[in-house]
Amino acid sequence: MIRNRKRVLFFAEAVTLAHVARPLALAESLDARCFDIAMACASGYHHFFKGKPWQLIPLRSIGSQQFLRALSRGSPVYNTQTLRQYVKDDLEIIRKMDPDVIVGDFRLSLSVSARVVEIPYITITNAYWSPYYTGGEFPLPVLPMTKVLPLGLADKIFRLTLPLALLLHCAPMNRVRRENGLASLGPTLQHIYTDADYVLFADMPELFPTPDLPAGHHYLGPILWSPPVEKPAWWERLPTDKPIIYLTLGSSGQAGILPIILDILSKLPVTVIVATVGAYAHPIPGNVYLASYLPGTEAAMLSRMIICNGGSPTSSQALAAGVPVLGIASNADQFLNMEALARAGAGMVLRADRLNGDAIEETVKKLLFSPEFTASARVVADRIKNYNAFKRFGEFMEKLTDRRLPGD
Repeated sequence: MIRNRKRVLFFAEAVTLAHVARPLALAESLDARCFDIAMACASGYHHFFKGKPWQLIPLRSIGSQQFLRALSRGSPVYNTQTLRQYVKDDLEIIRKMDPDVIVGDFRLSLSVSARVVEIPYITITNAYWSPYYTGGEFPLPVLPMTKVLPLGLADKIFRLTLPLALLLHCAPMNRVRRENGLASLGPTLQHIYTDADYVLFADMPELFPTPDLPAGHHYLGPILWSPPVEKPAWWERLPTDKPIIYLTLGSSGQAGILPIILDILSKLPVTVIVATVGAYAHPIPGNVYLASYLPGTEAAMLSRMIICNGGSPTSSQALAAGVPVLGIASNADQFLNMEALARAGAGMVLRADRLNGDAIEETVKKLLFSPEFTASARVVADRIKNYNAFKRFGEFMEKLTDRRLPGD
């Protein structure tokens, strides 16, 4: 017999679906004979946890729209007051649940609250946010000035003001840390985003290199997850005489550009399957099939290419299926991810603030009909097979908590 199960408390910061999906998928991978799981998440995402044998705890999070507005303006995502409240909420939940381990995904306040109670804290993040990432300089995101200035001029202004901007973005967290007797993490987002006892990357080093990592930083590999939804009625009658493109802009994509993309794709010899992640009130072209959500992993397997917002979750589904990605990126996270895919020859990136029909059509044709992109994506797919994120996470947790069944 094993000793009492270890309690693992997950925090999912519900600013985008990705930060909910990864904790959900990792929690599912843990052996229930060894671990007792509790999940703290905003109530608006609780339907994704239906039927799970876990204790589900409501968690106050800023809304997706507030998060996306801050990114679009280049403003700090969290102010000091919000982080103070987050720490208070975290501590209330932690003290009530009394976990052995805390796992967070973009719940930055755990950098404080987990340390106050001295409970081991694991953060799930992407390797391109590591201070040790060697992929290149901080990208120019879509900002108000990039929509009106030439990109070269906007980039020069961005580089000049970046140190001050980072100082302003990091100040609220550093202030709350000092209030709780913890040292400042400095004016570097990478340190803010990865401060934890253990840092687990939902990536692989072949795409996102981070040499000389300290102990406690590990690669899991891509965390593949699809929403538990029924396939739409049209799924079984999709035409197969033309290449299929899977299109989703996700919960952090710019919904306003979806009609523009569909108008271009309606003129190409392709079939398009679309996850709208919400209502769609525009005319639907004849070669387009819509659903609010789709099983993304299966949709990727059906497709010849994927168009997304450039974020890690959907592009990982594409690469695991061996198909190239067109990322229409807006924020730094999306640009960082897509720049690595473009270097690997498995994708291309377009700026959401420079989008036009000619650029969409030209890029789609390149990714569909130039064989080198598919060949590169298949090379990445072969490498992904060496990374079972769920197995790696389970092994990490068993080692960390000394919870392994006899005979394992």
